[in-house]
Amino acid sequence: MRVPSAAGGREGEAPGHSNRARLPATGRATRHYGVMLDIVVIGGGPVGLAAALHAHRLGLRCVVVEQRSGVLDKACGEGIMPGGLRALRELGVDPAGHALTGVRYVAGDRSVSAGFGPAGTGRGVRRTTLHRTLLDTVAEAGIEVVAARAGLPAQDDEGATTPLSTRGALRSRYVLAADGLHSATRRGLGLDRPVGAPARYGLRRHHAVQPWTDHVEVHWGRDAEAYVTPVGERLVGVAVLSSARRSVDAHLESFPTLRARLAGAKVEGRDLGAGPLRRSASRRVAGRVLLVGDAGGYVDALTGEGVMLGVAQAAAAVESVSVGDAAGYDRRWRVLTRRHTALTLGLVGATRLRVPRAALVPAAGLLPGVFGSVVRSIASS
Repeated sequence: MRVPSAAGGREGEAPGHSNRARLPATGRATRHYGVMLDIVVIGGGPVGLAAALHAHRLGLRCVVVEQRSGVLDKACGEGIMPGGLRALRELGVDPAGHALTGVRYVAGDRSVSAGFGPAGTGRGVRRTTLHRTLLDTVAEAGIEVVAARAGLPAQDDEGATTPLSTRGALRSRYVLAADGLHSATRRGLGLDRPVGAPARYGLRRHHAVQPWTDHVEVHWGRDAEAYVTPVGERLVGVAVLSSARRSVDAHLESFPTLRARLAGAKVEGRDLGAGPLRRSASRRVAGRVLLVGDAGGYVDALTGEGVMLGVAQAAAAVESVSVGDAAGYDRRWRVLTRRHTALTLGLVGATRLRVPRAALVPAAGLLPGVFGSVVRSIASS
C-alpha cells in the first residue's frame, strides 16, 4: 500500500502541502506506514469519498479504508436534489443521469406537482454511476483507498490508531466514520441509541422504459410509498418504502397507476433492499472519531435528501477538525439536519394512520403554495 511521505510541515499543520489548514498540535506520535495522517475515513461509499475530497481541498492528508472492492450499489431512491448536485459539482463531481425539475405526489387518479424553482434542476443518477464518478475523482486527486476492513480506532491524547484487517494500522489525528446505516464504528463506540418507531424498509428496482416525467413521482398507497425516478434515457428507478415486508411486485399491486406505466417493461438487474431504516446515535463525536452520513443517524428516505445531507455532513466534519474543533461538529450536524428531521418525522408519523395518509395528496392539492414551499425548501438546502 502506498501512503505519501511525512516529510515537511510544522507541528499542528497538514505536512507536505503548501495550502495547509490549521490543525491542533498533537506532539510526537507513532507513525504507521511512515506517516501521521490528518484524517482516516472509514467507509468508501459516496459520503466517505466526498469527505476525502473535502479534506484534499483543504490540503489535509487523508486515506479512505473500504473493505468492498469496485463500484458499490445500494437500495436508494437515486434522486439528487439541486442542492446536492451543486455540492457535488463543487467537489468536481458531475455524474451523468436524467434532469429532475420537481416533485409530484400521486394517489390513484389524483396528483399535485411542484417545481424546484430558483434552486435549479436536480438529477436522477444510478447509484453505481454516482459511486463510479466519485471513485474516478478521488483517484484523479491522488487520494489513497485502502482495500481492508477497518477495526475500532484506539484513541489517545495524540491521535487515533485504526487497525486494518490486512496488516498493521493507520495512525491519524482524526477518524471520520462513514460506514453506513449499520455502522460498526457507531456500535463499537457505544453510541447506538434505541429507536422505538416501527421499522421501515426500502426496496429498489430498475425498469427499462422511457421516463414519462422529469419529476420525482411519489405514489402513495395504503401502507407504502413508491418513488419513481428517471435515471437514464430508457431507465426508471422504483424505490418502495414501507413497514410491510413484501416483494416489489407485491407492493406494486397497491399502485395500479404505476403498475400500468411499467407493464411490459423489462426489469434491469436485481432488486435490492435496505433496512431497518431508522437509526439514531446518542452523539456524533467520540473524542477523535466523528460519525458522518448514515452512521451518525438516519430518519427516513421520505424527502429524498440523503446524498445532499451526507455531502453537507462530510464538509462540516472536515471543516470542524481542520480548525481544531471536532466537538463542534455535533452542533453543526444538528443545525444541518434540523429541518429535515422535523419534516420527515412529521410526515412519517402522520402517515402511519390511514386517515391522514389518504388525505395527504388531496390536502396538498388544496394548498399548492404550501406544497410548493416545502419542495423548494428541500431542493435548495
